[in-house]
Amino acid sequence: MTGGPSAAARLFDIRRVIGGLFVVYGLIVGLIGLFDGPSEIDKAQGVRINLWAGLAMLVFGLLMLLWQWLRPAEPPAAEEAGKV
Repeated sequence: MTGGPSAAARLFDIRRVIGGLFVVYGLIVGLIGLFDGPSEIDKAQGVRINLWAGLAMLVFGLLMLLWQWLRPAEPPAAEEAGKV
């Protein structure tokens, strides 16, 4: 990598992975919930559960990505990296 250890630390930040997956799954589940038919809504006692679950996952994923953007991961100091 040309960016060094700092770029590698940001690339493999777990918040980016979790946030990205929750955003993608939230969009998929939310879109499914948006187009649910009456039978699916009746199964959930009149609640569009897929839509609400998708929105919750989307918000959580966006918060994780926002957290990663506002407080990026710092690479370990040189003296800490040598200790194992």
